[in-house]
Amino acid sequence: MRIKLTIAYDGTNYAGWQIQKNALTIEEVLNKALTKLTGEQVAVIGASRTDSGVHAAGQIAVFDTNSSIPAERFSYAINQKLPADIVVLHSEAVPDDWHPRYQDKILKTYRYRILNTKEKDPLRRLYTAHVSFPLAIDNMQEASSYLLGTHDFTGFSNIKSEVLSGVRTITALELEKVGEEIVLTITGDGFLYNMVRMIAGVLIRVGRGFYGPEKVKEILENRERTKDRLTAPACGLTLLEIRYDEE
Repeated sequence: MRIKLTIAYDGTNYAGWQIQKNALTIEEVLNKALTKLTGEQVAVIGASRTDSGVHAAGQIAVFDTNSSIPAERFSYAINQKLPADIVVLHSEAVPDDWHPRYQDKILKTYRYRILNTKEKDPLRRLYTAHVSFPLAIDNMQEASSYLLGTHDFTGFSNIKSEVLSGVRTITALELEKVGEEIVLTITGDGFLYNMVRMIAGVLIRVGRGFYGPEKVKEILENRERTKDRLTAPACGLTLLEIRYDEE
């Protein structure tokens, strides 16, 4: 039986999703908890390999088991064995060949939160990126409009990224002021390594006046990856949702 999990987590204390040799990750914690619960050697398969310090409200993963626990009860059972910063929100049975990364249509939504205040807020430090200088949101919104549609986003990917193509489609994007925060919500069919954080970093520079809004268009057209491109802090990023064609 293959079980699909919807997972939320605070990524502050973890080195990302994917298992690493010398650091604690979300995947490792889930594997150990499920192995203990089922008595089987379990290895989950995740939909998105979030980076160190990145959060999730709707990560998706699957695992295979011969356990007699009903699929819909796994969420309750596994939460008894997980730390407080990882919660399985939902569990259900899916076909044995269903894979969270290889479906006909996948849409992922990320949110990046910028706290634009003179002083830092200790209560929001783990979930927002702080910028103390005033940001011109009108310029940031104009800049973000260039990102909609299908483009080669190579210029917004980490120089270590290894992919055959940087072409991705952004289907929805919203940049708005919410109280003291500037919130970027972006949906697309896929994202390159560090892509959302690099977009946020460039938009912050636009907001501060270092770049004009057209800088985003220039980066898209040039498709150049550089070591000095600002990557916004991981703490401001949350994987909100992953939707599939059948949904």
